[in-house]
Amino acid sequence: MAEIINLNRFRKDKARQEKTSQAAENRAAHGRTKTDKTVEKLRADKAKKQLDQHHREHDPDDGPGAA
Repeated sequence: MAEIINLNRFRKDKARQEKTSQAAENRAAHGRTKTDKTVEKLRADKAKKQLDQHHREHDPDDGPGAA
């Protein structure tokens, strides 16, 4: 025989579980120290700078049909 489930309790448990997972995501995103944020920003800036250094500049005179 199937087990009887209280739908109100099921719905509330599911909502509670979703709130808990959302809180964990928020802690991961916003619960960092200023030092952590600064280090992450510096790493991103360094990666962007390195990528920009490898970027070839486009010269409109070098396009197809240039003499």
